[in-house]
Amino acid sequence: MQLAFILGIVFAALAVSFALQNNAPVAVSLIFWQFESSLALVLLLAIGIGALIAGLVSSPAMIRCQWQAKRLQRLVGGLEAEKAALERRMVALEQDIAAQGRPVPEPERPVVGLTRLLGGKLSDDDAPTPRG
Repeated sequence: MQLAFILGIVFAALAVSFALQNNAPVAVSLIFWQFESSLALVLLLAIGIGALIAGLVSSPAMIRCQWQAKRLQRLVGGLEAEKAALERRMVALEQDIAAQGRPVPEPERPVVGLTRLLGGKLSDDDAPTPRG
């Protein structure tokens, strides 16, 4: 926030310096409309109108991106809640299995990656388990 304020002050100082150095009167004509003003005012007005048009043209895309971000955040929240519910259910099922006296099955070990096999970094712990 402070950086934006400082940049705004620097921009304003540059604009004032520009206006003081370019104060020659110019005539501007547009179709049937004509007026005279200083060169700096005409240029700053043209820059302002250009910025306004650029903002209006880009605003639909920005709004669309904001809507998509909100939708994705809601989706992530729902998936995280579903994951938490499934983890709670898994813990409850493991407790039920343990209460019945049966051993809790070991989670399946991941398959060894090709890069680890080719790199020769395969240890006894990394040996792939046969899949049934």
